[in-house]
Amino acid sequence: MESKIYLKIAGFPVALFATKKSIYDEAYGKSKWIFYVGDAPGEAARQVILLVLEIASKYSKIQDSRRAGCSPNPSSDPTKMTSNHVRAWTFTNGYPSTLKLSSLPVPSEDEIQSQKKLLVKIQTCALNPVDIQKMNMPTYSYAWSDKSEKACVMDFCGTVLAAGAGTGFNKGDEIMGLTFSGGVLQEIAALDAAMTVAVQKPVRWSCEQAAAIPLVWLTAKASIDAVAPWVERTRRKRVAVLGGSSSTGIYTILLAKRKGWEVVATSSGRNKEFVMNGVKADAHVDYTKGDVREGVSAFQPDAVIDCVGGTECIGLASSKRYVSIVGDKTGRTMMGGPYTFYDWTHPFVAARQWLRWAKGEIGWGESYDVTILKAKKEWLEEAAKTLRPEEIYVDRVYGFEDAKDAFERLNTGRAKGKVVIQVAGAAGERSRL
Repeated sequence: MESKIYLKIAGFPVALFATKKSIYDEAYGKSKWIFYVGDAPGEAARQVILLVLEIASKYSKIQDSRRAGCSPNPSSDPTKMTSNHVRAWTFTNGYPSTLKLSSLPVPSEDEIQSQKKLLVKIQTCALNPVDIQKMNMPTYSYAWSDKSEKACVMDFCGTVLAAGAGTGFNKGDEIMGLTFSGGVLQEIAALDAAMTVAVQKPVRWSCEQAAAIPLVWLTAKASIDAVAPWVERTRRKRVAVLGGSSSTGIYTILLAKRKGWEVVATSSGRNKEFVMNGVKADAHVDYTKGDVREGVSAFQPDAVIDCVGGTECIGLASSKRYVSIVGDKTGRTMMGGPYTFYDWTHPFVAARQWLRWAKGEIGWGESYDVTILKAKKEWLEEAAKTLRPEEIYVDRVYGFEDAKDAFERLNTGRAKGKVVIQVAGAAGERSRL
């Protein structure tokens, strides 16, 4: 079904983004801001839509408050919030330096049950680079230079305190998932079920392990899915994974091996044993020594999956397909993924990516795209059913009060597996999982 997505503000369509209907169905659900949905080249619009919806949501709340004759501050609107407040880590102005331990209001259980929402006691949450990237977005990226306190972090594991009709969960369920509905680095979170993908937590997994899986697994699945048509029709079925020791790289290798593909992975030399013996890559290239392009090219991969960014391995003679989850950028704090196609602050990078994509579409070189996770519940259920606890890699576990230390650990780029924050219970320590 071909169609388009419009952003409608004050009754007027002011922006148009083409996308796939699946993006809307899988991740975002119903929204009064979207009235026409459909198909388009690649998946580059997905990240832009997410950002647009975030801005639109802010605008909607302000407009609703003005019509009601009250302040746009959510805490002053008794119809939406109660006097209940929970501890939460928030940021303002779009910069990590503003990350602070604060408090946010949450709805009551009765309010949740009358809506298609989940009220979840957060046990653990896991950090991802996108959490830092969102905080690094400049103030003008938010509606009217929004300076309100915003919750952060998407991956979580928790216990359902209340569930609205149609959510598929009940009070007391232990669930794991990721949400586009605010943040989960808080003691209790109210999540819009239409903007959350969640499943029952496997009994055999710890809460730390459960929080570590959703985003990276769904991203790895999307990456494998994006190269599979090219790899499966080749005789050797070889794929290169750039950033094999990264959280997404780990599960990309695992999924490729499940398909019977041969894998060459890049990482630093100190992670070679982990990548080769732990994750089971067939070959390894140390990016700190020698020419990475030469090393990867010698493996003659049929496709390349890039989990770190950059352009070193684009256009290899043997490669028919190149998929990146980052784009050309290499900075850890800049927003990556399909957003890079639309980043007007780096127009030459965006133009280069569009040109590369267009050439691939008409057969002038390898097929190219920048992808992002697909919020498919069945994919997350697959992880819950098939992943063994020993296949889940947690780098460190931090206590709730030590959230800043957790972000600093993630930002070093040296984490081998996921950085997890224990929201409920005792303070975290170095993981022994």
